Amino acid sequence: MSFSAIVTEDVRLTILRGLEQDPDYAHNDAVLRQLLAAVGHAISRDKLHTELAWLEEQGLVSTNDGAGVLVVKLTTRGEDVALGRTRVPGVKRPGPGD
Repeated sequence: MSFSAIVTEDVRLTILRGLEQDPDYAHNDAVLRQLLAAVGHAISRDKLHTELAWLEEQGLVSTNDGAGVLVVKLTTRGEDVALGRTRVPGVKRPGPGD
């Protein structure tokens, strides 16, 4: 597996886990970028939107673009992936105790 693929899988898991930790299972894209930067993934807004579109295609999140703010909400399947109950190729699997 390439370095780029490893980073991409970790970015996707970090997004899902960030959403899972929110009481409403949702955040806007600006908060998600700050979360990613805080754990060493300083990515562009464009890259974030690409990853969010991929996660939405997999049924892991839903997005709603209203008033220029993209709101991302975790799905039940996305929660299962974030917690390691389901595996999806392209998303890092959390380790025990993570």
